[in-house]
Amino acid sequence: MTKKIFRSIFTVAFVVLLASIGIATSFLYDYFNDSQQSRLKAELLLVADTVNEVGVEYFDNFDSTVFRFTIVDADGTVLYDTQAKADEMENHAGREEIIEAFETGEGSSARNSETLTEKTFYEAVLLENGDVLRISVSQLTLGALILGMIPAICAIILVATVVAIVLSLAMAKQVTEPLMKLDLEHPADNVAYEELTPILTKLHKQHKQIKKQMNSIRRKSDEFEQLVSSMNEGLVLLDEYAMVLSMNQAAKKIFGVSKDVKGDDFLLYDRTTRMSKAIWEALEGNHTEYTEQRNGSEYQLTVNPIESSGKIKGAIILIFDITDRAFAERNRQEFTANVSHELKTPLQSIIGSAELLETGLVKDEDKGKFIGNIRKEASRLVNLINDIIRLSQLDENSEPATETVELMNVAYEVIQDLSAYAAEKNVSLSAEGEPCNILGVRRYIYEIIYNLCDNAIRYNVDGGKVTVRVSKDLGRAEISVSDTGIGIAPEHHGRIFERFYRVDKSHSRETGGTGLGLSIVKHAVQYHNAKISLESEVGKGTTVTVKF
Repeated sequence: MTKKIFRSIFTVAFVVLLASIGIATSFLYDYFNDSQQSRLKAELLLVADTVNEVGVEYFDNFDSTVFRFTIVDADGTVLYDTQAKADEMENHAGREEIIEAFETGEGSSARNSETLTEKTFYEAVLLENGDVLRISVSQLTLGALILGMIPAICAIILVATVVAIVLSLAMAKQVTEPLMKLDLEHPADNVAYEELTPILTKLHKQHKQIKKQMNSIRRKSDEFEQLVSSMNEGLVLLDEYAMVLSMNQAAKKIFGVSKDVKGDDFLLYDRTTRMSKAIWEALEGNHTEYTEQRNGSEYQLTVNPIESSGKIKGAIILIFDITDRAFAERNRQEFTANVSHELKTPLQSIIGSAELLETGLVKDEDKGKFIGNIRKEASRLVNLINDIIRLSQLDENSEPATETVELMNVAYEVIQDLSAYAAEKNVSLSAEGEPCNILGVRRYIYEIIYNLCDNAIRYNVDGGKVTVRVSKDLGRAEISVSDTGIGIAPEHHGRIFERFYRVDKSHSRETGGTGLGLSIVKHAVQYHNAKISLESEVGKGTTVTVKF
């Protein structure tokens, strides 16, 4: 300990001495250079004013052993020099201060001699007659100055070294003896320097406070980790260098990370340009928000700066799964567009027929046809609006009264209601099976069977057949509707339950379908926590099964 203190004190003293000498020498040298340049400029301007008045004859009686004056014309030719013959001097057109003076009116530069022991300072000014007047002065360089001072510096260092050694040894022993006996684990029990008593008392209080704070920090850290780990949203905390401070499990899953990444560069795990730009924007104090798709899901990423005491200390990344919301928004937009289109088509037909009737352009024998068209399109509008209302009721997730529903009775009711329509289409409609009770909403069960049968009749062939079967499979109720119709191609199986989705739009409009029947079926099935499946082959028919 004593040796360390001695070495430290001695080293500090020695370094401070060398630094002081160096800094003082450098400072004085720079100060002298600045003074020299200021003096050069002042002297140059004074002489330039006189030369502008009386001309170069001013130098006939000029005598200066300190400064050297040179006059150079626009071609760089030396016209006059106070210390050399002008005609023997080389062209000065390439000198830095001369070029600068011709361009801006003033110029300055400094150049070392070939031996690097002297440095010459130059100042130049443009005269009224277009020539340049230059003043120069030479002085020792810093290296030459230091070389000249080496004997004095060595003597100072030698004396200072001896004094530092003596004082360092004495101070080290004097300081270390009482300090070596201190019990830092129990600061209040120490009897040392009287001056150390306040420090030891504070140290004792700090020990207690630090212990309390550490317990509090540990508790808060555990609470934070539990809170973050239980979040469904992804959370990443970064420091000011984009290094990971914390990443919860949700974020690890999103970014495909399975290990502890604390202390790693976050951009190793997300190299996208948008994320990189967002992070650096946040570290500059800006907010960034964007959406992107990852692993088949859609996420909203928000990157914000973390500020403390007015400074940016890092960034926080929040990742929200908005797949359902985005899907719902797309569905809403598509539904709105489809409703507008589906409402507009029959309305245009009604308006067109009405306008022709109103103008009297329709023959009496054709009026029945146009009036029938208006009635048919109006009925189509009513059916469409009724389907939209039913879908809206299902979307509201309201809780209608449930009851015990006997499926065969509902099936027979549907067959009775659709018998006339089936006869019109030359399709036979029948029901078979066994009585089966479920707890549900009778109106919704009716909608399921009705819409499936309606579709089966609508898209059947002439002389076709539709069969409703009610049965049990492992104690679970089943309803299946089979037809011998046109069938559905495999590529459409996944979308036929979407609103307004049609396999053959032209055929659908000819048959008068609204495009919402199967969507109503899907919602009613979901309400009962049932499952719906589809089996179909083009040209051979379709079977839709609902398992409760």
